Amino acid sequence: MKKGTSAASWCAAMLITAALGGSAMPASAQSAMSDSWITAKIKMSMAADGRVKGRQVNVDTENGRVMLRGKVDTQEAKAAAEEITKGIENVKEVKNELQVVPLSRREAAEVKDEVITARVKKSFSKDRALRKADIGVMTNDGVVSLTGEVPDLPTSAKASWDAWKVSGVKSVKNDLTLKETTKGP
Repeated sequence: MKKGTSAASWCAAMLITAALGGSAMPASAQSAMSDSWITAKIKMSMAADGRVKGRQVNVDTENGRVMLRGKVDTQEAKAAAEEITKGIENVKEVKNELQVVPLSRREAAEVKDEVITARVKKSFSKDRALRKADIGVMTNDGVVSLTGEVPDLPTSAKASWDAWKVSGVKSVKNDLTLKETTKGP
């Protein structure tokens, strides 16, 4: 971004470029914009649909593949969230990891999940490689999900193992990706 160019101006230019076919926009920027648009459409559709409380659903989109996480009140809400998501244009795949937790149990589960997430993050902060990696941690009903990018497979494996060792963790879902590295000639 050129010095003096505002973020709003840059975003406006990207939206105009995308509307005109996106040929001047790098593929990675087009993909990120498309994924953001898909996520926004899903959240708006859930908000407009009475079967799902959209604020209960976390939506992550990468290359048209959507991950639904969070806690919903009923099995019907879980199914409705998946149905809504599958109906959005450009959604290639839906992974529904929503947990059905009745409202009466949710408060206790959320507190416990917050504690587990904090413990995993603290464990990661003690390891230099994990501290430097871009790892997101989220816990749903004792299941820890790891997202983000790591430099190599051993770092990914270490993150899973360190998370697994934390008290209260039932299982670990490792959705970490490896950073692309460019090698010289």
